[in-house]
Amino acid sequence: MAIRFPRGTTFTDRLVGPLPRFGDVLRFMWTYEVPRRSELDPLLVPVSHAPLPAIGPRQAALTWIGHATYLLRVAGTGVVIDPVWSRRIPGVPRRLSEPGLEFARLPPVDVVLISHDHYDHLDAPTIERFPRDVAVLVPLGLGSWFTARGFTAVTEFDWWESARIGALRFDFVPARHWSRRGPTDFCRSLWGGWLVTAPNGLRFYHAGDTGYGRHFERIGRAYPDIDVAMLPIGAYHPTRVMRPVHLTPEDAVTAALDLGASRLASMHWATFPLTREPVLQPLERLRVAWFRAGGTSERLWDMAVGETRTLRS
Repeated sequence: MAIRFPRGTTFTDRLVGPLPRFGDVLRFMWTYEVPRRSELDPLLVPVSHAPLPAIGPRQAALTWIGHATYLLRVAGTGVVIDPVWSRRIPGVPRRLSEPGLEFARLPPVDVVLISHDHYDHLDAPTIERFPRDVAVLVPLGLGSWFTARGFTAVTEFDWWESARIGALRFDFVPARHWSRRGPTDFCRSLWGGWLVTAPNGLRFYHAGDTGYGRHFERIGRAYPDIDVAMLPIGAYHPTRVMRPVHLTPEDAVTAALDLGASRLASMHWATFPLTREPVLQPLERLRVAWFRAGGTSERLWDMAVGETRTLRS
């Protein structure tokens, strides 16, 4: 267990550009235009009910559970990223789509990765369901949240730090975001994304939450040959308020190009109605931007909730 966060330290020096100001938030709340019910109809959300496919020793599989939650199976290891199985999280309406895989039907999970502490990425009721000896990898400042709940294999990471667990290498990398769970813990823990590299050479990137920035180019240079980049495409409207900390679909395409990623897997949409855009708009805009940039349908993993895609080294 590696917990090394000095009490009272903050990470405000890692902020890039201004966050949405209090006045921006107030204006957003007062002028919020609720999308028409037809634009938030859960029946619009693409859903797959196919069972998890078996994979061979040189294969890997990604399953989109919903929002930013992914199940990665590679090199005999089960990894869950930003697990949220709850139907509700504080401050937003209930989820539009059910989790793409029941928690009880998860295969063995060896590693849990957390990108940051916001409620739509770190969900206490879900975390409580994992065994206390599962390996948990978290940003600096977040380890004590887990050890207070009895987890015994917790490791904190600064940006650009790495560790090996079993056959996999895990690297924590920068993101353009922030952290807070309550009124007194603003930026008391770090935020970022994760690289997972398998011994067969397959490499996966999960961006967590992030606005667009030069960090994507830096990550692409430091970790070449990313096979799949899991990038957020929703919660961007109004853009003037949200774009500093969330990607638009067009930004996600540019980020994938900056990363040099072979495939873009979409996330952070069709689950929790966090902002104003209609439920299908992020996917529609992503497809337009992707094909306009010369991408192919085989390399755009515009997955349905519960869908699994596989690849081979």
